Amino acid sequence: MALHWDDFRLVKAIADRGGLTHAAEALAINHSTAFRRLAAIEASLDARLFERRRAGYVPTAAGEAMARAAARMEEDVVTFSRAMAGKGVAPAGELRVTAAASFVSGVMMPMLGRFCARYPQIRLDLVVSEEALNLSRRDADVALRASDGPPPTLVGRRLADVAWAIYGPACGPSTLEDRDWVSPSEGVGGGRHARFVRARAGTGRVRLQLNTVLGLADAVEAGIGIGPLPCMQGDGRPGLVRLSGVEPDLASALWLLTHPDLRHAPRVRAFMDHMAEEIAALRGLFAGAPAT
Repeated sequence: MALHWDDFRLVKAIADRGGLTHAAEALAINHSTAFRRLAAIEASLDARLFERRRAGYVPTAAGEAMARAAARMEEDVVTFSRAMAGKGVAPAGELRVTAAASFVSGVMMPMLGRFCARYPQIRLDLVVSEEALNLSRRDADVALRASDGPPPTLVGRRLADVAWAIYGPACGPSTLEDRDWVSPSEGVGGGRHARFVRARAGTGRVRLQLNTVLGLADAVEAGIGIGPLPCMQGDGRPGLVRLSGVEPDLASALWLLTHPDLRHAPRVRAFMDHMAEEIAALRGLFAGAPAT
């Protein structure tokens, strides 16, 4: 008869408690079942595991060896269970992250560098896209998105408020009147940024539309026109200057999102915790506070 984990548990329980009655109680089985199982184990091993004495069951050398083996197995089970719960296991595996080009080219790369140094067993696959990839289809594991509110099918954290202002080239006039504009396309922010520009400039003064924030910043810096930009992007360019205060109508938030099925995966938790720590130090800049 091949031995099973329950056989080792029974022998250990008898050795620990000095008898069948207390061992059976600890294992939630009846006395007769424990008696029959012990007899079957000894028969299969062709060895006596306990001396039956008036004071109780005393393990033989074979019984002590089997009880020690059971203790080691029990410890391995506990260690493995903790590991599967994410305790004491270094996060590992591939993690696909998606973010917009404006965030990747600005502050994200140094953050990812520190993440890779901190978690060398995680391989990052970074998908740079202005489109909201479908996390429900697992197009990405984690998304960094600027949004008024994430879809209800995803879970995550609101990392920072994202303020916008109007920017122009540093070498140009400091006024908004009689200026050409560049505008986000209708696909950016649900079209509200484009509507904002049309309301300020009129359609006749919009010289260029782009679907990326990074392209907008390049266009403003090139002198094609003035336009709205996230303060984190505009303030980080020496060639740009703010021409307005923070525009409340354009405000959004930076979210770190994942699918509910992945939220407890160690590599996902590690990335989300790391990015939350990193971005917390920059919340003021995202919100439009001047750099100090």
